[in-house]
Amino acid sequence: MITLQNSDGSITIARDVFTHLAGDAATNCFGVKGMTVRSVTDGLVHLLRRESMSRGVRVTYSDDGSISVELHIGVDAGVNIPAICESIKAGVRFKLETATGADVARVDIFVDSMILG
Repeated sequence: MITLQNSDGSITIARDVFTHLAGDAATNCFGVKGMTVRSVTDGLVHLLRRESMSRGVRVTYSDDGSISVELHIGVDAGVNIPAICESIKAGVRFKLETATGADVARVDIFVDSMILG
């Protein structure tokens, strides 16, 4: 949980809020098939359903009140990966900062798979 202070008081926001917002922003970008997770049992990368996409997002809090986001995604075959990643970074940062008021220090993206069709 992160606590944000302002002149009117404080607001405490749960980690799930950040993971759902970041996952939603990432999956709404062009060329992104969805969030992914690597299975512990077989080591394969699995595409997550919309209701469990937060498993592909990790949020860490810094002592200075900023947050860092790590996203694991699967993309469409043939897309420009650097362009998609820049679009995702901007979208995630904008959505998190406008929805919560938290400072987003970094957004790291891991393209775990390229999906055909």
